[in-house]
Amino acid sequence: MDMAAPSARAPATTKASAIPRAELAPGLEISRLLQGCWQLSGGHAGDRATDRTSGQAAIDDFSAFVAAGITTFDTADIYGPSESLIGLYLNPPHKEGEPEPVLTKFCCFGDSMNQAKELRFVEQSIDASRQRLGVESLDLVQFYWHNYGNKNYVAAAQHLAALQKKGKVKHVGATNFDVPRLQEFVDAGVTIANNQVQYSLLDRRPENGMADFCAQHNIKLLPYGVLAGGFLSDKYLGVSPKQVKIDTYSKSKYSSVIGQAGGWDWYQSLLRELSEVAKRHGVTIADVACRWVLDKPQVAGIIVGARNASHVADHEKIFSFELDAADQERISKVLAEGKQSTSDCYSWERGGKW
Repeated sequence: MDMAAPSARAPATTKASAIPRAELAPGLEISRLLQGCWQLSGGHAGDRATDRTSGQAAIDDFSAFVAAGITTFDTADIYGPSESLIGLYLNPPHKEGEPEPVLTKFCCFGDSMNQAKELRFVEQSIDASRQRLGVESLDLVQFYWHNYGNKNYVAAAQHLAALQKKGKVKHVGATNFDVPRLQEFVDAGVTIANNQVQYSLLDRRPENGMADFCAQHNIKLLPYGVLAGGFLSDKYLGVSPKQVKIDTYSKSKYSSVIGQAGGWDWYQSLLRELSEVAKRHGVTIADVACRWVLDKPQVAGIIVGARNASHVADHEKIFSFELDAADQERISKVLAEGKQSTSDCYSWERGGKW
């Protein structure tokens, strides 16, 4: 596909940060907290007074995240204008320093799952992301496939690997794939850098075989949903379900997860225990919830979605403490009283059991 050569990515400046970095793949280092950009796709505005999920407001907030050390963006080709907004932020030469990594996705639904068996279709999609972001090579493309009944996903993954060899993609990852499908990619010779999956105190499905498989094959986990759309925070401690306004896509999604994981009463008991742990360390429930996932095997970093940058300075506290054995025992006890899923990652969302 002919396209104008993308401009070089603008460098960025960040202050010394308490947020550490980790290697997601050879040559790809990320901040252990990533800014998730699903909130920029629409349907996440919520309260208008605090909404900064579109246009220049979203672009301006990127600087606050980067200044705090959250220097890695996670986006997707289906997240509305998010790739274009990130491209507008990165490319004007307004900073100095190292460029920020951008992790995007190649997502296939409907007829695109038929078209993805052709290299040309996959390459056109990748070129479109390159153009929107204004980069010559995408740092990481995480591959999503909606229906396993359509078996073209292996061919599509091989096409992404071919584009990696061509230099248009630096690394190939996955998102919301299960263990059997990842095994098919491995068998087909595709090197998968990571699997982006939902993982939180409410959703521990990666512990049902995924983490072990990833450890065996040097695949990193990149969890999202760590705060369950904000439900794992002090804001909801002692709140009844009738007081909760479901006004965003994420609240709708994660309220359903709470129902599966044990229900509202159990969820409140979890918040009470997390609050006690947080008080011990002088942090918040959200900090404890993030730290719990960050300490899990194979987790390179976690994706923190936000409608604005109002809490960005608080994120450094996540790395100011450690969960000790007493904390872990307290948390494990209340988790055991809930309903642990027995299924693989994302199988429930595809119509399977919890």
